[in-house]
Amino acid sequence: MIKTVTAIRYITPLREGGSLPAVVEADDGEMYVMKFVGAGQGPKALIAELVAGEIGRLLGLRVPEPVLLELDHRLGRAEPNAEIQDLLQRSANRLNLGLRYLPNAFEFNLLLKPPPKADLASTIVWFDAYVTNVDRTARNVNMLLWQEGLWLIDHGASLYFHHDWNDYLQRSRSPFKQIKDHTLISLATNLREVDQMLRPRLTPEVIREVVNMIPDEWLGQEAAFASQPEHREAYVTYLLNRLDASSVFVEEAINAHKAHQ
Repeated sequence: MIKTVTAIRYITPLREGGSLPAVVEADDGEMYVMKFVGAGQGPKALIAELVAGEIGRLLGLRVPEPVLLELDHRLGRAEPNAEIQDLLQRSANRLNLGLRYLPNAFEFNLLLKPPPKADLASTIVWFDAYVTNVDRTARNVNMLLWQEGLWLIDHGASLYFHHDWNDYLQRSRSPFKQIKDHTLISLATNLREVDQMLRPRLTPEVIREVVNMIPDEWLGQEAAFASQPEHREAYVTYLLNRLDASSVFVEEAINAHKAHQ
């Protein structure tokens, strides 16, 4: 289950993010990075963030805990930036997504020693190939070091198939050629081993539980589907089909790793 909390204090916008997320305090006493449903890609970016992030957590990776965040239209009214004010108004009185804030975390880079071990690097590469995350590159590392652990953030660009539902099941078997740009591809030496280890963890029951976390109000706006349940089931089917085709994206990642040697 994913809990729902209410944002009670708008702390600061994170202006480096393209969707203008913000740090907020919620009524559970915790701080969260808030991703707004009113941002450019709307609910789809939040669905990708939630589903991919929860899959990562199930695989044993460190991903900040998610919550659903309710937003009052009065929050952040002192923010002088008109674009941010407009974003807040579009997202008010709707369910947004929050991710546990990691205070004083700093961005990972490959120059830091020691580098991630082969099993961890391979698991992260496998995960990103599975959820088709195009945003773990040298330009956008989207990994933080916090409390001596490597944390994965910003998965809103994952699952990009859902921006066009035409032939989505065929595309579930794609090799994901963008894996060649993954920031950890040179360290991913154990891809076949982690494939054998990770696939059994993502049972149909587990995948369905993750997809069932998507709020109803984020679904049902697609002409390709007659109902919210049908829309939801399409995510389940895509993810299971892609898992069945893991050998395709694993081989692509292995070839990309070899090309970096």
